[in-house]
Amino acid sequence: MADRSSAIPNPVLRQVRVDEFQMSRMEFAAAVRRAGEEMGEPVGCRSRLVAAWEDGEVGCPRGVYRRILTRMTGRSMAQLGFHTGPAATVLPAVTATSGLREARDSVERRHFLFDGAGVVLGLPLGTDEKAPGKIGATQVRAVTKAVATLYEKDHDHGSATVRQAASRALHTAYQWLQNGTYSTKTETKLRSAVGALSIAAGWLSYDSGRPGDAHSLYGEALAAARIADDPELEAHAFGCLSLLAKAQGRPREAIAAAQGAQTVASNVGSARLLSLFHMREAGGWALAGDTSATDRAIVKAHHLYAQGPNDADPAWLDFYAPGELAGLESLARADLGQHERAAAGAEQAVLLHGGAFARNSALYTADIAIQHAVRDRPEPEAAAEAAGKVLAFLPEVRSDRLLQSLHDVAGALQRHNRVPAVADWIEEYRTATATGGGRA
Repeated sequence: MADRSSAIPNPVLRQVRVDEFQMSRMEFAAAVRRAGEEMGEPVGCRSRLVAAWEDGEVGCPRGVYRRILTRMTGRSMAQLGFHTGPAATVLPAVTATSGLREARDSVERRHFLFDGAGVVLGLPLGTDEKAPGKIGATQVRAVTKAVATLYEKDHDHGSATVRQAASRALHTAYQWLQNGTYSTKTETKLRSAVGALSIAAGWLSYDSGRPGDAHSLYGEALAAARIADDPELEAHAFGCLSLLAKAQGRPREAIAAAQGAQTVASNVGSARLLSLFHMREAGGWALAGDTSATDRAIVKAHHLYAQGPNDADPAWLDFYAPGELAGLESLARADLGQHERAAAGAEQAVLLHGGAFARNSALYTADIAIQHAVRDRPEPEAAAEAAGKVLAFLPEVRSDRLLQSLHDVAGALQRHNRVPAVADWIEEYRTATATGGGRA
């Protein structure tokens, strides 16, 4: 790095970052890391390096960063305000056009994330109270499609971007159910669809730190399932209540709800659905500190999962991939104090998820950091490395649970704050939560 007294600030790069990408230094550093991964050139860019570029401490980045910045912005180093000397090159027009298009796509994606634009659920989201008229298959399909869209957006970005849209969609669906005109057959299908939408909205409330709202919505879904005689929906509602009870520290309730889900799901014909509910039961037993019961439930869950997918698997179960199976087991191991097994399981979960299910990957990465920090022989550098990867998920993933996990990571790492890598991470964490990591 250059001597600060001789540094020449780079206002051009700062303007590109602030005006075009609309990112903080930490967000821009995360974008550089992601671009590097996509190009097969992983880098460890942090906000301090971005500051060094903008403050002129680095006259021109090294080769790998030049390639990444060119890909991101469609500009040469000279066009980004770096001092490259007389031999600065100009990119071919096609490369610049491609890069500018990617930059615009990035800005548009951020606009969707933060302003809610683009969350199209296929339902009118107003508050019109007038009678909706005749309800048929078209409206039922619209509610079902809205549920699928909500889960898709939630898997990628967390709950904050879609929770309010889900609430408005549910209001519309209830208006159709309460005031519409429909046949008995349509009523049954609509009630099931509205119940599924209630569960989706409940999940988003849970992920946003609103357990009371989630409990109420899950209860509504349970009632809808029983009225519609829909065992899949009923089992789903019980499974969600089990998860919520565990999160609130009520292991007996979590176990009972999971076992209730298993009883109902036995009539659905989906081995993987039963596997999920046995894993929910394992979570309850682990929270209660019963190692033997936890192990039995986990073994049963793996046995059922190994039977493979079938046509009876509900669409929403797509999140329960091998990575999620490993991740849920790792959480149970953590509650039992089996920190090495928990860390290994969380690492496997992240590896198996790959680039899918960003929010769950972020949560399991946070758990890796915690387990490395609290194990019998702590590994603070490994914990800080995992914790740095969690910060890279912000702000695209916005979830109260992720923010709480980051808070837990910070608490676990605090006793290792004399380790340079840990101290650096704590500084970055404080910056991130102070400038853009508010609660969902």
